Amino acid sequence: MCLATPGRIVGISATDPRYPVAEVEFGAVRKNAQLLYIPEARVGDYVIVQAGFAIRRMSAAEAEECLRAARELDELGRRAGPPRPAPPGSAAA
Repeated sequence: MCLATPGRIVGISATDPRYPVAEVEFGAVRKNAQLLYIPEARVGDYVIVQAGFAIRRMSAAEAEECLRAARELDELGRRAGPPRPAPPGSAAA
C-alpha cells in the first residue's frame, strides 16, 4: 500500500522547462517531485506527491488537516501496540 502525503514546495528547478522539478518539504525530509501534472504549482504551495509526481495542489488548511489526521492515526497505532499474529488455520495465516 502506498500513502500520498502533503508537502510544501520549497524550490523549483527549471533546468528543462518542459519538466520542472519541485523540492518538496515533508517535515524534516525533502524530496524531489516532478511537476508534470501541475505545472502551475509555485514555491510555497502545498501538494500531494505520489510516486515522485506532484499530483494535486491543496490549501494550507487542507494540508494541516491531513497531517493532523495522520498524527492521530499514528498515536492510535502506538497505543494499540504491535499487531497480533493470526490464529492458526485462519485465512490470514
